[in-house]
Amino acid sequence: MHIHNLTEQNSILNTFISELRDVTIQKDSMRFRRNIERIAEILGYEISKVLNYKTSQIKTPLGVCEMNVLDNDIVLCSILRAGVPLHNGLLNYFDTAQNAFISAYRHHQEQSDDFEIRVEYLACPDLENKTLILADPMLATGQSIVATFEALKPFGKPKDIHLACVIGAQEGIEYVSKYFDKDAHLWIATIDPDLNEKGYIVPGLGDAGDLAFGEKLQH
Repeated sequence: MHIHNLTEQNSILNTFISELRDVTIQKDSMRFRRNIERIAEILGYEISKVLNYKTSQIKTPLGVCEMNVLDNDIVLCSILRAGVPLHNGLLNYFDTAQNAFISAYRHHQEQSDDFEIRVEYLACPDLENKTLILADPMLATGQSIVATFEALKPFGKPKDIHLACVIGAQEGIEYVSKYFDKDAHLWIATIDPDLNEKGYIVPGLGDAGDLAFGEKLQH
């Protein structure tokens, strides 16, 4: 797998990530969502550099201009619910893409730290020979993205696979690297070193879904 860590080079991206992590700023859920969306736009721009292009004749009011324009059949797939603002940011750039949504969550047995990933909702177009961008803000253990891709398999085999994440743990990156083909790409805003005993990224930022949309009802 090709791993693209965007914070290996300093940019305005650092500011957006810092605000996501900041316990004071992240109390503003609207700003939290917007920062994820802005990071997604940067991820989308970087992804666009390795996609396919074709030459097109563009008619202007004064003449004709030859331009290279995007020539990929893209499907954006996001993991609910934290993936919604990430999806929106990517869709701002890939606005002609088809869209897929999946709910994948951690199910803990009897309040244990051990969990399994459960998929309960999936809406997806045909993926055969298309470019799949699979978006999930937090790449912790890597199990959610793998479970999501397994659930997508009945919809066809994509031509290209791109994973788009905000923050990942080294352990999770190693996990998905072993699972996905060597030609797949991981685009990630930043990488943290550790997971805690509950499988959350450290230092991370907390629960992205709760910070974006409010605490979920426990049952």
